[in-house]
Amino acid sequence: MSRRQTLEALSGLLMGMFVALLSSTVVSSSLPRIIGDLGGTQAAYTWVVTSTMLAMAVSTPIWGKLADLFNRKLLVQLSLVLFVIGSALAGLSQDSGMLIVFRVVQGLGAGGLTALVQVVMADIISPRERGKYMGFMGAVMAVATVGGPLLGGVITDGIGWRWNFYVAVPFAVIALVLLQKTLHLPTKRRKVTIDYLGAALIAVGVSSILIWVTLAGNNFDWWSWETVAMVGGGIVVLVLAVVVELRAEEPVLPLTLFKDRTFTLAVVASLAVGVAMFGTSVFLSQYMQLARGKTPTESGLLTIPMIGGVLIASTIAGQFISRTGKWKSWLVTGSFMVAVGLTLMGTIRYDTSFVLVSIYMLVLGAGVGMVMQNLVLIVQNSVDVRQLGAASAGVAFFRTLGGTIGVSALGAVLGTAVANYTKEGIPALDPASQQAAGALAGGSIPHLSTLPEPLRLLVESAYGHGTGDIFLYAVPLAIITILCVVFLPNRPLGTKTAVEQMQEKGQPEGAGERFAERLVETAADEGAAVPTVHDGEAAGRHGEQAETVGATDGGRHRRS
Repeated sequence: MSRRQTLEALSGLLMGMFVALLSSTVVSSSLPRIIGDLGGTQAAYTWVVTSTMLAMAVSTPIWGKLADLFNRKLLVQLSLVLFVIGSALAGLSQDSGMLIVFRVVQGLGAGGLTALVQVVMADIISPRERGKYMGFMGAVMAVATVGGPLLGGVITDGIGWRWNFYVAVPFAVIALVLLQKTLHLPTKRRKVTIDYLGAALIAVGVSSILIWVTLAGNNFDWWSWETVAMVGGGIVVLVLAVVVELRAEEPVLPLTLFKDRTFTLAVVASLAVGVAMFGTSVFLSQYMQLARGKTPTESGLLTIPMIGGVLIASTIAGQFISRTGKWKSWLVTGSFMVAVGLTLMGTIRYDTSFVLVSIYMLVLGAGVGMVMQNLVLIVQNSVDVRQLGAASAGVAFFRTLGGTIGVSALGAVLGTAVANYTKEGIPALDPASQQAAGALAGGSIPHLSTLPEPLRLLVESAYGHGTGDIFLYAVPLAIITILCVVFLPNRPLGTKTAVEQMQEKGQPEGAGERFAERLVETAADEGAAVPTVHDGEAAGRHGEQAETVGATDGGRHRRS
């Protein structure tokens, strides 16, 4: 495909990613006020975020497996529609419980977009070329992540937070139209067997453990019968899931993938990256509003250095990887920067200079930008093309799982730390403020503007100190990421797209010609231009440009 054709095909995908990210980030700066208005606690705040990530985590491998079985374009459109429906329903929430339920629906759609966009990119772009296009994805992510909190803050301060959940609908309609008109993929026709039991067991087992992480220490003791039931039950269910996946004809998460060293190390590294990526975005909004007294709009503006780091680093790294084909040094550098960034963020308090906080966020964001998307690229370059969907979704699954566990655990730690720091500061207050502070120590999220000066300073100090603590707790995970990246096999990036690899992989004589004919028929049925062979960069390629490949004796291939 020419550069223009590739960008046209990517337009709908990138708009879909923009919708998913915008719908998530537009509420991030408003969540403290949303939970306060709905009468929620710190646990509810954490679960509003965790519920979406949990749904993303358990649905991502299912979407990925479906991508290996069904039409990927249709799946992207379905996940986009599901996401928008969940967003619209979330805007109607009357309490934190309703909001959590509708955020689950959002998460199911977001899981599809997270898994499928990367897979479709592999269909139309080779690993060697994919790095520079990752820069476009990084730019879209940065715009949505920076613009989302800003837009959400303006909407919340202006017309009310409920409109945050409706703002992505027009963009979703545009994305659906672009996908229909610009994305043309060959339709697969083969017998389909869906592993429903394996999918259900994975969802139940992971959910049980994540729910325990969130509730333990607050709703019940860490060592209690509830812990035994939830953790023990979750482990038993996951063991059953492993047994089912080993026997399933079409497993949701093929365990044979773990025989590939690249996949296994990338999965472990993704767990820590997920904590850094999701945890930072979640708790920085709380820090800015509850430790620094900023409005939702100001909170969005103050987190720009973090997103700027992600944008700049992902774009530069992607361009250099595509030009040189060398990726290892970028991932090693990025993983070190994640560890350094988390360590620096662990030093913040309620009165830390905003200049220093901005520098710390920039370092952390740059590290995440170098590592996050490129881990998926390395895995796609390593695995069998027939397992591309499952492998890509597997990395995204464990990244989201790491973020979900991290947000759940760190949220519980933050709630406990804030309560403890608040209690420690109560004796120094006057009697009237001590009585009011007692309610805050119970975990409710306050409106700082309504608190008297002594009590407001106590709350800001508690949230500032508590937020710094949770970043320090994430540092050991970053060290594990460094070790995993260092030991990743340094394999050269391939120069063929997934469609080209499928065409050449074990095809009988004449299969290349028949495959090209089917591509032409598919494009014609969907209203695309009839593929032709172009010179220059496109010469020697197939897909929608109709390159045909047939097998010859000796296992070599000829091109026509």
